[in-house]
Amino acid sequence: MPRITVITVCYNSARTIEATLSSIAAQTFKDIEHIIVDGGSTDHTLEIVGQWRGHEICLVSEPDKGIYDAMNKGLALADGEVVGFLNSDDLYADCFVLEQVADVFTDGTIEASFADLIYVDKEDIDTVVRYWKSSSFCDGAFSSGWCPAHPTFYARKSVFSRLGNFDESYKLAADAELMMRFLECGHISSRYVPNVWVKMRVGGETNRSLRNIIKQNQEILDALKRHGLHFSATHFAWKKIMARVMQRWQRPNAS
Repeated sequence: MPRITVITVCYNSARTIEATLSSIAAQTFKDIEHIIVDGGSTDHTLEIVGQWRGHEICLVSEPDKGIYDAMNKGLALADGEVVGFLNSDDLYADCFVLEQVADVFTDGTIEASFADLIYVDKEDIDTVVRYWKSSSFCDGAFSSGWCPAHPTFYARKSVFSRLGNFDESYKLAADAELMMRFLECGHISSRYVPNVWVKMRVGGETNRSLRNIIKQNQEILDALKRHGLHFSATHFAWKKIMARVMQRWQRPNAS
């Protein structure tokens, strides 16, 4: 079983970070390195983390230049063979998630893995708002608006070393660009696991406003162009809209 590094980026997350910590401590898979990169919180976030005794934590707290700068700081510290991200308003869907992740990577040919995600109500994490049902990657998928849910995405540290970290020139879509670069351009081997791995509270930076949603998709189109991937902006937009509609009424089989 490979060692897994989980990186949590946070800033003024006192309201939600304890649930994130609890979901990591509850994992049946225990060979975990947990790195928390705090942007210099001024609320009780650092107090909560400092008092936590559920599992061992590596904490860095200092000002950063944004979420992707913080994620890159975490990557620089990561010591696990496999790396993933669980931010301070997210939590694992159950206690077996990292066991499933580790099981995938016992196959030495697999370089990345991802799964499904549910958006939940900010106050009631048992209320499903949207269901992000993913699928296996195929060539050309990103040009059609497809993208894995980044909080479910795990990759070998060697892939980051070979293909690079987050491109901080993208303010809202650096995660999508990184997965595009890994899967579509780097042609790494991946496996999709058709299970829900993460519960994500609604109200994140990208989905906070229509303006941010539009800006994020403009950044994705720019990344497609930068990587020389052929696409139709109209087809891309239509597929994204339809995917969002489907997420609203679909529900996981277990719910």
